Amino acid sequence: MKRREFVLTTLTLTALPFARAHHGWSSFDQERVFYLQGKAARVRWQNPHAELELEVDAGMKLPPDLANRALPPQSASVDGKALASKAQLPARKDRKWTIELAPLTRMEAWNVVEIKPGTEVSVLGFALREAGAPAVLRAEYLFVDGKVYGLRSSPA
Repeated sequence: MKRREFVLTTLTLTALPFARAHHGWSSFDQERVFYLQGKAARVRWQNPHAELELEVDAGMKLPPDLANRALPPQSASVDGKALASKAQLPARKDRKWTIELAPLTRMEAWNVVEIKPGTEVSVLGFALREAGAPAVLRAEYLFVDGKVYGLRSSPA
């Protein structure tokens, strides 16, 4: 094997696990909006995006005021009011969910303070569309410490 082929093959095989580990946003079902509430168990505050493991509250219910909550404007066109009014609880009964937040630069633009384990958090977002997929939710809106952040884009 020539040296060039060897190097290219090695680089490809080395990068493959990382490419498979990070999926694109198209993997999420944007037709169904879910609401989750609980405590942050573990937090990864790093790129490609911040992430937390959420221990979901046992008797979680949709807040009666969810559809009427004021949601901050974003630079991307997001109809937050429509998302909030379509929100539902997931049918699956997982007690732990991985919540994918935004990249750190966007979290900084929103002035989101690093979330610590034990913090009460609520999110509106989209779950993976694949049947049998892990309990992963991409956060569109994050509610923490009485504040709400839009995570699809920067603040408007």
